[in-house]
Amino acid sequence: MLSGRAIENIENSVLDELVVTNTIPLSAAAQACSRIRQLDIAPVVAEAVRRISNEESISAMFR
Repeated sequence: MLSGRAIENIENSVLDELVVTNTIPLSAAAQACSRIRQLDIAPVVAEAVRRISNEESISAMFR
């Protein structure tokens, strides 16, 4: 996803932080970049699966 000069561009940009999820693996260079923060979405997906399984609303998770 972050290919070519993306990491260099992020490091040299005015961005304070780029937040991504762990749905795709980050390269070693992206993992080493101090401006990239990766969030784990497993708890959100697990809760959504639990709610669907129990026939509960998932829209309530995002209010």
